[in-house]
Amino acid sequence: MLRPHQSRRDFLRTVAGSAVAATALAAGASPALAGPAGTTRTGSGGTLPDEALRDTLRAVTDAGMPGVFAEVRDGRTTWRGASGVADVTTGRPMRPDFQHRIGSITKTFVSTVLLQLVGERRLVLDAPLHRYLPHLAPAGVTVRMLLDQTSGINDYDHVIFGSVEGIEKYQHTTIRPLELAAIGLGQEPTNAPGERHSYSNTNYVLAGLLLERITGRPAAAEITRRVLRPLGLHRTYFPGTDPRIDGPHSAGYLPWVDGTLRDFSVYNMSWAWMVGDIVSTTADLNTFFRGLFGGRLLRPAELAQMRRTVPADPAFPNGAQYGLGLINLPLPSGPVWGHDGVVLGHQAMSLHSPDGRRQVSVALNATHYWVPGQPDPIGDALGNFLLTALGGTATTPEPATLSRTPGSLLGHGPLSAVPGAATLHRPLPTGRVAG
Repeated sequence: MLRPHQSRRDFLRTVAGSAVAATALAAGASPALAGPAGTTRTGSGGTLPDEALRDTLRAVTDAGMPGVFAEVRDGRTTWRGASGVADVTTGRPMRPDFQHRIGSITKTFVSTVLLQLVGERRLVLDAPLHRYLPHLAPAGVTVRMLLDQTSGINDYDHVIFGSVEGIEKYQHTTIRPLELAAIGLGQEPTNAPGERHSYSNTNYVLAGLLLERITGRPAAAEITRRVLRPLGLHRTYFPGTDPRIDGPHSAGYLPWVDGTLRDFSVYNMSWAWMVGDIVSTTADLNTFFRGLFGGRLLRPAELAQMRRTVPADPAFPNGAQYGLGLINLPLPSGPVWGHDGVVLGHQAMSLHSPDGRRQVSVALNATHYWVPGQPDPIGDALGNFLLTALGGTATTPEPATLSRTPGSLLGHGPLSAVPGAATLHRPLPTGRVAG
């Protein structure tokens, strides 16, 4: 059960598993299920290390992840790869062109449109939120504080997902944005407005309501009109209350309390709304971030505001930084920008050089598998792949910067198991409870 003070991200990382979960989580996938990575390369003139990318991506499934796929770009050169399985029961292979739930990367899309409104002088970043949402805004909170997560407004996830029963309930339950906002605002604040970064999904529920208040249109429709269509992101969309993903996709696994891997790829995502609703592909994500950093979506002044950061953890002021819906990470090969995302069973990470030339987007099909106090070989392998993709090397000692599963870029540690859950182990469980 979630402790009352925990935010959604704390929940995803620190809820301890049962004695069953003490089984080595990331000892590796069965070789029969993992299979060799399938890769393709297009374009020329880039410096992508094909063999190293293939090997480090394969290492993620060797470490225990059922399946993973990615797209890496260097200028006009593109590498795509996949490893492992999309379905542990049938052995259906993972493919690099799958659609996938991208979770909190949705926040970057929301922030982008709000900054477009700033550029149109319809919104003021440092204005009190009360100016736009008088019946919802806590005193002292500004628009900027929503987007850089310094408002002090608490999260709602730990309320709706505070138990296994809650996870099952909301799989088939629609919850409205105003309900989500009321839950978050009803919790004790995490800090005074502007005092420090404290990640809360409620901030982006309010950001979505703000977007609708200013434009007079549904937030998903406005983001589609302003971002998805202009960039040609034809495989990116907001599913809303439709629980199924439209196109070819992987299962989305949680190690469940009965010792199986439970597929949650079918899920009513109303709980995530402007927080984490989007379905996309790694190719569309790279196109989005290249368009964003290349000036196709924002003017230089608004992009500079987006990159105005605060420490993700005040104890480490030189570590990860959070801007307006953007994460900045200092890596040995240079700073990168992007975001990560986690929903039940699907996780994604998208990181990019400041100019959008060097890019990596990666998707994985299991979440909530780490046991606190245990090693995290999946996260270590993922960190090595990301460093390789971004121009570093897999042997550098720096992967600790990236060596946790998506959702941990802000420095809070890897995803932890759902209450009472079994963990990924060798061989992977083949019995599935229908999601």
